[in-house]
Order: sequence, then structure tokens, then C-alpha cells
Amino acid sequence: MKVYSLSIVYAPTSSPSVILSSASDLSSFSFYQRGSVGEFLTFFSKTVAERTAQGQRQSVQENSYVAHAYNRGGAEQLAAIIITDQEYPVRPAFSLLTKILDDFTAKVPQSSYSNPGSINFPDVQTYLTKYQDPRQADAIMRVQQELDETKIVLHKTIESVLQRGEKLDNLVERSNALSAQSKMFYKTAKKQNSCCVIM
Repeated sequence: MKVYSLSIVYAPTSSPSVILSSASDLSSFSFYQRGSVGEFLTFFSKTVAERTAQGQRQSVQENSYVAHAYNRGGAEQLAAIIITDQEYPVRPAFSLLTKILDDFTAKVPQSSYSNPGSINFPDVQTYLTKYQDPRQADAIMRVQQELDETKIVLHKTIESVLQRGEKLDNLVERSNALSAQSKMFYKTAKKQNSCCVIM
């Protein structure tokens, strides 16, 4: 699971979209590919933001990349885009988009949208880093993972109890067989000893 890019985009319906703040993690690409991949991620983010209707969420797949988009619309006309690999879960991606848009609108005045270079929003990099592992960032996924681990432990415990039960059954059968053998031994010994009794 990998997050490649996280962007906040000003997406008015009447004009082209503009990226207001973004962060990317291109460490999985070679040095020579990073420039091209970065340009692709920017283009992909802007295109998906422009083609997501206001008030809508959507996921768009292109090769091995998936762009999850949330266009909040409204007075701010903001959209958030996260580009991940195919394995990244959808629910944490959309919860991140909602959270980052809430933080952005709370910390950045709408008047600065016309000058994206003046916007300082370092939280986008923090979110990108934090959500690389969605299980750690998302409470519901963390609880689900703990439940899955507990279920595995319980299955192992039940299996070991069943194995113990099978072993106990084997011991009972062996003790019954031993008991029968010991009775036979006693009878045989008694017969043997009866012929040699001295009076």
C-alpha cells in the first residue's frame, strides 16, 4: 500500500483547476523517473479534479495508479485528490480527503486561492506521511486489524484444545487397552502360579 500524491485543488466549474497545495512521495521511483512521474501525478490530479462533479466522490484507475477524488464544491470550490496504488483501501483514502479539506479551509483564507504560491500549508506533507500506513492512521482499520489478529489467536487456541482433546481420547483408549492387558496378565500369572503352589 502506497500513497504517491496528495493535492488540494481549486476546481471552479468555469475555469481550469489550480493546485493550491500538494505533496508527493516518489522515493519508490528511480532518480531519472521522478520528474516525469511528478508531472504525470500533477496532470492526473488536475484532470480528475476537473472531471469530478461538485459534491461527489469518485475513484479513477490509470494503469497501476488510483486517484481518489472528493470535490466538495460549495463556496470554496475545493477538491482533494489522493493518488495511491491499487492495494490502498478506499475508506481511509476518502476519510483523509474529507479531513484535509476541513483543515485546509480552517487554516487557509479563501482570499489566498488566487495566489497559490503564497499558500503555506505544511500539513499536506504530514498527512501524506501519516497515511502511508492506513491501519495506523485510520481508527476503524486499526480496530479491524486487532479483531482479525484476535480471531487468529482464538482459532489457534481452539485448534490446540481440539488437539489436546484428541490426545486425551488416545490416552483413555490406551489406558483401557492397558487395563485389559493388565487383567489378562494377572489371570495368566495366577494360572501359572497355581500349578506351582507348595503345600
